[in-house]
Amino acid sequence: MDVFTLFPTISTSFIVISAVLVAIGWALIIKGKREAHKKTMIAAAVAALLFFIIYMSRTVFIGNTSWGGPDNLKVYYQVFLIFHIVLASVAAVFGITTLVLGFKEKYAKHRKWGRTTLVIWFFTAITGVAVYILLYMLYPGGHTKPVWEVILGA
Repeated sequence: MDVFTLFPTISTSFIVISAVLVAIGWALIIKGKREAHKKTMIAAAVAALLFFIIYMSRTVFIGNTSWGGPDNLKVYYQVFLIFHIVLASVAAVFGITTLVLGFKEKYAKHRKWGRTTLVIWFFTAITGVAVYILLYMLYPGGHTKPVWEVILGA
């Protein structure tokens, strides 16, 4: 496995881990296990943060992977990718907000935000895995330049 597939595999794994931990945390709070819920959700947030750090590092220093599939599917992939990116951005804001509300012990608001965040997070994880499968398993493509090279014109 080369550097172009290693980092996406690791980062996608962290998103899957995060989603699994969110599901476990959800089950724990339903059972009334607040402390276990808190620890599990913090672990889910750490896994999501590790995803983001790896993803951004790859984008800045290595580059991303361009679409390698048939041209007639490219526009569908791009629309799907834009949907995923918007969803992931919303999920990040909702996730941070939900965590902050929990830490501030504003449990009524935390509970309300958490229900919505949970759904958005699961859809983000599922669409993220789908992007990974499309780019690295079904239609491996070429590689873009690292952002630092684009900025410096290297």
